[in-house]
Amino acid sequence: MFIQTLFTPDRLRYDGVRPINIYLLRFLYFLMFAFVGWDSWSAIITHQGPWEPLRAVAFCVWATYATLSVLGLLQPLRLLPIVVFMIGYKLLWLAVVALPLWRAGTLAGSPAEPMAMVFLWIPLAMIAVPWGYVFRTFVLPRRPLAA
Repeated sequence: MFIQTLFTPDRLRYDGVRPINIYLLRFLYFLMFAFVGWDSWSAIITHQGPWEPLRAVAFCVWATYATLSVLGLLQPLRLLPIVVFMIGYKLLWLAVVALPLWRAGTLAGSPAEPMAMVFLWIPLAMIAVPWGYVFRTFVLPRRPLAA
């Protein structure tokens, strides 16, 4: 019975999103906070000397979205744009950085390899996202209220 309720859309509590997606999103937000937050905030706090501007932007963006992911634990659907942003930049990076290196046979052992290995887990985040809800809420135009 419990398994069935995990996969049944909950119209009252979660705008028709399945509870399994809510639990997976909360787990994803926790992972974002724990791992990305730890790495990014540690780098920011312990950094000495002047920053290289683009590197600083990357760490600041990661620290910000990891910090905002705490709100995702409480309101998983409202913070979905952060997850979509994460999926987008990781897929884009894999396409423009890792894929050409892999095709050339130079990804293994390159400075890009560790990040590529982390980013290759992105399909798991894509499974957690309730894509129908994303399109209904953030992409499709809102219907006017009936008078």
